[in-house]
Amino acid sequence: MPHAVTHLDQLDRVPISDAGAWRPIRRALGLTGVGAAAYTGEQPGDLIIERHDELSAGSGRHEELYVVLTGAATFTVGEETIPAPAGTLLRIDVGDMREARADAPDTTVLVVGGRPGAAMPPSPFEYWYAAQPAYDAGDYDRAYAIAAEGLEHHPDNGTLHYQLACYRALAGDREAAARHLAIAGANDPRTHEWAQGDADLDGVPRP
Repeated sequence: MPHAVTHLDQLDRVPISDAGAWRPIRRALGLTGVGAAAYTGEQPGDLIIERHDELSAGSGRHEELYVVLTGAATFTVGEETIPAPAGTLLRIDVGDMREARADAPDTTVLVVGGRPGAAMPPSPFEYWYAAQPAYDAGDYDRAYAIAAEGLEHHPDNGTLHYQLACYRALAGDREAAARHLAIAGANDPRTHEWAQGDADLDGVPRP
């Protein structure tokens, strides 16, 4: 199945004891990389996320991301109470006791889970995306430091090295920029073309 699409309103609502309704996202979309489901509480006070710690026999022992899609909820994580209006994102570790109750009608919480470390390493693009605010602010050393973290996982990625070349060139270190540019070209021939008209690389010898 190359792709799948559905809408929250098309998902089944499966009553789960006193914990609202389970909405089977993973099953509906055929996801295999992460677990995903939504839970809906119809009325304020309804239990949406049952009290659990991801260590029981029925759990996936997942690190979980909770996203409040509609309405509002209150999470209790350990002894901490966390108000969670729509748009709230909350990560909870395996072993931490958690539950959530609706604070508004028709509150739905998306849950995405996976074994700790299963999503690593991050995709290469994440590093230069994360560096973009520093680049936009003209802090090219900071941009380089952020993006260079990606070399641990992607030491030969041509686009990453190209971005690093730009940051070093803008910071005035043209020798380092040239080294990154050479690695970029060796691993991704497209970077040769990108470099031709890129003002960020002014003064840097092209390989």
